[in-house]
Amino acid sequence: MSKVAVIYWSGTGNTEAMAKSIEKGLKEKSAETDVFEVSSAPASLDGYDKIAFGCPSMGAEVLEESAFEPYFTSVEKSLKDKKVALFGSYGWGDGQWMRDWAERARSAQAVLVDDGFIQHETPNADECEEFGKKFADFQ
Repeated sequence: MSKVAVIYWSGTGNTEAMAKSIEKGLKEKSAETDVFEVSSAPASLDGYDKIAFGCPSMGAEVLEESAFEPYFTSVEKSLKDKKVALFGSYGWGDGQWMRDWAERARSAQAVLVDDGFIQHETPNADECEEFGKKFADFQ
């Protein structure tokens, strides 16, 4: 059984809703799952087989800069060979923040489930749950 951390930041509640639906999908596949808002996320991810990171697009399509970006930077070097999923919501743009983030994770030698999972504005709970199941099954 996989042990999965879901770590997110949410400004409007959309990315938090995504995290909870992804958690539901993970648990339906019997994955042991811990969900953390980024301010309470563990400094070390060594105890996790898989990590799902969630952050919405902010400003000029970047990660949230005061809490999430510093956290991700602090754990980035520990992602080598870890199975990682990236997710988030957006209200404008074309998803460039996710493409940049996926490239950054690949540069850290993380093993990405895909190129990132994004939802425009209010997330679709069923699609998020399916993404959680997909990540649970990801080898």
